[in-house]
Amino acid sequence: MSNGRILIVEDDFDISNMLRIFFTGQGYSVDVAARGTDALDICRKKLPDLIVLDIMLPDMDGYAVCKALRTTTRTSHIPIIFLTQKDERSDRIAGLELGADDYITKPFDIEELKLRVRTAINVHKRLNMTDPTTGLPSSRLIEEQLRSLMKAETWTYMQIGIEHIDPFNDAYGFVARDEVLRFSALLLNEIIDEFGTLDDFIGHASSYTFVFITLTEQIQELVESLRKRFNDGILAHYNFMDREQGGIMTSDGHLVPIMKLSVGIVSSKTQRFSDIREITETAAELRRLDSES
Repeated sequence: MSNGRILIVEDDFDISNMLRIFFTGQGYSVDVAARGTDALDICRKKLPDLIVLDIMLPDMDGYAVCKALRTTTRTSHIPIIFLTQKDERSDRIAGLELGADDYITKPFDIEELKLRVRTAINVHKRLNMTDPTTGLPSSRLIEEQLRSLMKAETWTYMQIGIEHIDPFNDAYGFVARDEVLRFSALLLNEIIDEFGTLDDFIGHASSYTFVFITLTEQIQELVESLRKRFNDGILAHYNFMDREQGGIMTSDGHLVPIMKLSVGIVSSKTQRFSDIREITETAAELRRLDSES
């Protein structure tokens, strides 16, 4: 099992390759970007648990990358460690003021960097910031986003559940179940990238439930695409027999259908809400009705 996903943003190939090999050997999944724009693109598609970010990049400096990440809702929570040759106090302060979590200068001690990476990821998880399986923001960050809804004028909140996943877990095991959760998280990121905005938010609320807060006007297209892509992609997680019979046959002869999504949608355009609890409870009830349809 991976210790987490790290994004190395470094244009020096020797350094980035060394870090990739080292952290892969430490049990991390590692992505590498040589340019700031590439790093931002990678973060939109699959959120890393931590970013090691060089300041001197060929297209935009690390400060600009950090600012872009911190001012984008989807990426604002990701821990960032600056990695640079600069050792001036003013440079360190500039990075920390932009929201970086740590700062280490070249030449660096690889063991020290390893400890700083591990500490930053563990602290983030202890603070209940991200779900360990999907890497998506979890309860604390979701609560912060929900509080901000009460101040916003227009928004749509979705509660998205995976139906029939418990019997799947019983039949296929937790490793296969976690793959379904990661597939779902990746799909949500793809959908938000296609239909949403940079200020949209995806969270992993509980075991099999995700939340999606969006400012887009394309709600119907978004939901239809999400359902279709999930229905098409989820079949790959079943064996041939279960796909052919349309689900899992239990020991008592009951057929549990293939997993599907249930979606509850509420919007500030159609209803006024007095508090956060009313938003979540209304969405949960609409999701329950959707699961029964």
